[in-house]
Amino acid sequence: MKYREILLNQLKPLPFFDKKAISQLSEQFNLKNTTVDSYISRSLKRKDIFQLKNGLYVPADFYLKNKGNTSYLFFLANIVRKPSYVSSWTALQYYNLATEAIHTITSVTPKVTRNYKTKIGAFSYQSVKKGLFSDFSLVKNKFEFFIATPAKALFDMLYFKTRQFRNIDLKNVDLLIKELRIDIIEMDKIEQKKFYRMIKDYT
Repeated sequence: MKYREILLNQLKPLPFFDKKAISQLSEQFNLKNTTVDSYISRSLKRKDIFQLKNGLYVPADFYLKNKGNTSYLFFLANIVRKPSYVSSWTALQYYNLATEAIHTITSVTPKVTRNYKTKIGAFSYQSVKKGLFSDFSLVKNKFEFFIATPAKALFDMLYFKTRQFRNIDLKNVDLLIKELRIDIIEMDKIEQKKFYRMIKDYT
């Protein structure tokens, strides 16, 4: 068996892998880093692996077996940019509060805003001040991921939509939510109260 195939077999069971994992394998098989880089480049061309960003990859075999699992995609979203949590339109759809189809997984991060277009999907990261990087929880599914609470997901979405609530009157928030076709009535009452408190405290 060729070394490239041996490496792929080692990586196949992993939900993702990075340069560190590759370096460890290269040491295990006594391979030069340049040789391993060549194998990775070849594997990308053959679509045996997919690149999420520079130095971060997903085995095609693992991805194809799990691509229909939302928790896997959200798990990857957390991995691509750390720290981050899934929020805004993506989280609202997850909670069945938004009906429009969302093709980009949107997350929030205290780091700079950044977007990644990959073979397995698009990941968007929107920047907030550290004080607003809050109100998210860990969901323990087949794959664990951090996601905003329903209240914070709606807050984040409006925060970016209105450019940090500039020139927005508190009494016009409900109208804006209606225009955006967000089904806030379906949101838990406690979450609704949290949302309006967040808006009031911020504005």
